[in-house]
Amino acid sequence: MGTRNFLWDLSKKSFTYGLIGFTISDRCASIAPVRGLSMVPTFNPPTSTFLGSLSDDYVLVEKFCLEKYKFSRGDVIVFCSPSNHREKHIKRIIALPGDWIKISHTYDELKIPDGHCWVEGDNSASSLDSRSFGPIPLGLVHGRVTHIVWPPHRVAQVKRRIPQGRPVSY
Repeated sequence: MGTRNFLWDLSKKSFTYGLIGFTISDRCASIAPVRGLSMVPTFNPPTSTFLGSLSDDYVLVEKFCLEKYKFSRGDVIVFCSPSNHREKHIKRIIALPGDWIKISHTYDELKIPDGHCWVEGDNSASSLDSRSFGPIPLGLVHGRVTHIVWPPHRVAQVKRRIPQGRPVSY
């Protein structure tokens, strides 16, 4: 009888903590790995050690910004790829709805439509971003990256910034 009560109590607590954890990761914040070179040097900077080259940065993604799409130019966001919804990308917001942006390597300017934003990686030579698939719908955004939380020697706040020389008209 004692074992049965113990297992029942353990099951209830596990279920409760699981629901609380799921709710927090779905509504408040979560941790996400950053893979690839598209956001170098902000994330995954090159290192000279063998072990360092194998470790990805892990970031804290806050989701309160999704309530009313409270984003600013220079924020780093996590979003689903417009072409493959199973892929998640981490990029920097360059332009918001209503902004005009000069498209790199052309003389074209594009007005960002309502409900969309323009994102680019910090390492433009190695980034699949709005220059490839155009403005992304804000509905695909999963959250804003606020801090690097792993590895321990890289723990820091992620600064909001717009790359120098990136022309945007507001």
